[in-house]
Amino acid sequence: MKTFTALIAASAFVLTAGYAQAKDLGPDEALRLRDAGIIQSFEKLNAAALAKHPGATVTETELEQEYGKYVYQVELRDAKGVEWDVEFDATNGQILKDHQDT
Repeated sequence: MKTFTALIAASAFVLTAGYAQAKDLGPDEALRLRDAGIIQSFEKLNAAALAKHPGATVTETELEQEYGKYVYQVELRDAKGVEWDVEFDATNGQILKDHQDT
């Protein structure tokens, strides 16, 4: 019984840990952070993503708080129809990931 209780507790911790690590931020919060100078402008970050993939178009964007960092995610579709995910540190514009969506 002790093992079963420990297993349930561990499972609950694992499931909630992932949820606590990434939090989607709504448009009002994102604008507040941008206006306060905490994060880069969305136009600048979108332009940086498009510069990495010339001829692509932005299909979706999202701002999240992950592990205490603000991460801006841009999904793109290039001229050949290939989808790309580019993630930035929203505070300084540094590219964290740039990979083809599979």
